[in-house]
Amino acid sequence: MGCRCLGVALLLPRAGWGAGLWVRGCPAHRVTLLCDPMDASKDIGLLLAVNFSEKSITRNAQIAGKWGREEKNIPYFPFTAGDTFKMELFCEHQQIRVLLDGRQLCYFTHRIQPLHLVTALQISGDIKLTKVA
Repeated sequence: MGCRCLGVALLLPRAGWGAGLWVRGCPAHRVTLLCDPMDASKDIGLLLAVNFSEKSITRNAQIAGKWGREEKNIPYFPFTAGDTFKMELFCEHQQIRVLLDGRQLCYFTHRIQPLHLVTALQISGDIKLTKVA
C-alpha cells in the first residue's frame, strides 16, 4: 500500500527532558518541533528531514530566523520506500535522542532554551501515519 501526502500539527502537552514522542508510519517525511505552531517563521527546536535520493537525515534548528549548522551524520539509513517504521524521539537533559525501529539512529543537542518554548510537533511530506503519541 502506497503512502499519501499528508500534513499534521499537534500541540505538545509538555516539553522538557524526560518527554517522549512516538511516530509510526511509512516515509518520506519531515518531523519538526515548533515553538509557535501558528507562525513557521518563529524558532524551530528541531527539523528532521528524510532525503531518499541522498540517503540522509538532516537535523537543524532555526533561532531568530536563522538556521544553524546542519547535522547529517548517521550510522545507517533506516528507511525503505513504502515500508512502515517506528520513530521515537526522547528529550534528554542535553539532547534529543532518535531511535528507529528500536535502534539508536542519532542525537540532536538542544539549541532552544528553555525547552518549554517548544510547544508543537509538525509532520509533513509523503507519509502515511498510523500512530503519533
